[in-house]
Amino acid sequence: MKKTSSKRTQKKLLVVLLSIQCSILLVSPLIVAEQTSAIKKETTQELHLLRGEHYLYVTATEDVSQFHIRYSFPPDYNFQVPIILEIINDSNADILHYQIQNDSLEPNTVINFTIGAMKKGERVFLHFYCWVLIINHNYSDLPEYVKLPKKYELPEQLQYWLSPSDVVQTNNIFIKIKAYEVKGFTTNLLTLAHKIALFVKYHRLPFYSLQLALGTLKGQDALSTLFRNGDCPGRSHLSCAFFRLNNVPARMIMANRNYPFWYQMHFMVEYYCPGYGWILSEVHHAETPYEPKNQIIQRICSLEDENTTGHDFIFSKMTGVERWFWIDNNDITPYYKDLNEGSKINMFPEKNLTTNITTALTTMNVTRTVYQFYQINLGKNLSEENLDHFLAAVAYQEQAIASFIVAEDPLNYLSFMDLALEEYGEIT
Repeated sequence: MKKTSSKRTQKKLLVVLLSIQCSILLVSPLIVAEQTSAIKKETTQELHLLRGEHYLYVTATEDVSQFHIRYSFPPDYNFQVPIILEIINDSNADILHYQIQNDSLEPNTVINFTIGAMKKGERVFLHFYCWVLIINHNYSDLPEYVKLPKKYELPEQLQYWLSPSDVVQTNNIFIKIKAYEVKGFTTNLLTLAHKIALFVKYHRLPFYSLQLALGTLKGQDALSTLFRNGDCPGRSHLSCAFFRLNNVPARMIMANRNYPFWYQMHFMVEYYCPGYGWILSEVHHAETPYEPKNQIIQRICSLEDENTTGHDFIFSKMTGVERWFWIDNNDITPYYKDLNEGSKINMFPEKNLTTNITTALTTMNVTRTVYQFYQINLGKNLSEENLDHFLAAVAYQEQAIASFIVAEDPLNYLSFMDLALEEYGEIT
C-alpha cells in the first residue's frame, strides 16, 4: 500500500514539475538561463530532428583488460535538447556498460563506455546515433548595433573566455597587431564578427588550398593559421584570438555538421554579445551568425581543452585539434584511415516540422524533462521491475522519434514522450 502511494505521489510531482517548466518557457521562452536572447515570438516555429552518426574504431597494441572510452555527447544547451543515445547492433566492441555523465565544464556531457578485454592486434568498433531535437533560431532579433565592451564591463565568469591558451596565443605580438588591424575603426561588435569571419577564411586562401591538396596542413594554432591559413580548427582558434583581444569572450565549439562526406569533428566559434548571449558562428565558411538547425553541438571547449590538444589522424602533422574522446589505456589507439574506412562521423537531418510557438516550446520542454530522467536512469543497477519501466520508457522515446519523422505535426511525438514520462515516473 505504501509503495503504491509513493508511486502516485512521484507521478504527481512529475506532472507538477512539467507544468512549472512549461509555464516558465511560455512566459519567457529562454532555452537555458545562459542564453539571454529570447526566441522571437512569431506565429510559427521550426523544430528539427537531427541524427548524429558515429563510428569509433580502436585497436589494441597489447593484450588489455577492461578499459573505458569517454566520448563527447550533445549537451542540453541553448536551442538543442538530446533525446536518446542509440547503440547500433553492428557494433562489435564488447560493451559491458555505458552511461551519460556530466563533464567538468557545464553543460558538457560524455558517454562513458566500459569495454571488455581485447587481444593484441584486435580491432573493434562502436557504432552509435545521437538523436537531438532543435528549435531553430534565425537571429532576426539581433540589434543592428552592439558596442564593443570594455573588459571591466564584463561579468567575472565571462572574463575566463578572454584568456590566452597554447593554441589561442593572444599574447603574441603578430596576432595582436592583426587583431587591431582587422577591427579597424569599428565600434560595433556585430560588424567586427563579420570582419573576423571574412579574414580568417580568405586570407592566404590559395596557400591553404595547396596545402589541403598536398596533405601538408600543419599546426592549427592561431599563430600558424595567421601565416598559413588553416582548416576549421585553425580558423576557429584564430577567430577566438581576434575576439578575445578585442574584449569579446569567445570559445571553440565542436559540432557535428551535415556534409556530403564523412569526416572527423567540425569546429566552430561562439562569441558573447552583451545584452543578448552567445552567438554561434561558422567562421570556416565566413557565416555569422549561424542557425542551430544546421549542426549538433557536441562540446564547448574549455581552456583546458585548448591546452591539451591532440592531433588530426588523417593529416598526421596537423596538431592543435581539441579531443572529443578519451581512452584510459595507452595500449588502445583509435584507428583512422581515409574516412571511408575506420573512425568517422556525420550528421543527418531527419525531419523538420513547423508548428505554433506554444507547441514548439512545449515539445522542447517535454523532451528536456524526459531526457533528464533518461540520463539519470541509464546505466543504473535497476531492479527487474524498474528495469522493465526503463526499457518501456526508452521504447516510447524511440517511437516518438519514428512518429516525428512521418508526421506533419509534433502531437504524436508528444503523446509518446508523455508515455515515456509516465514509465519513468514508475521507477522507484
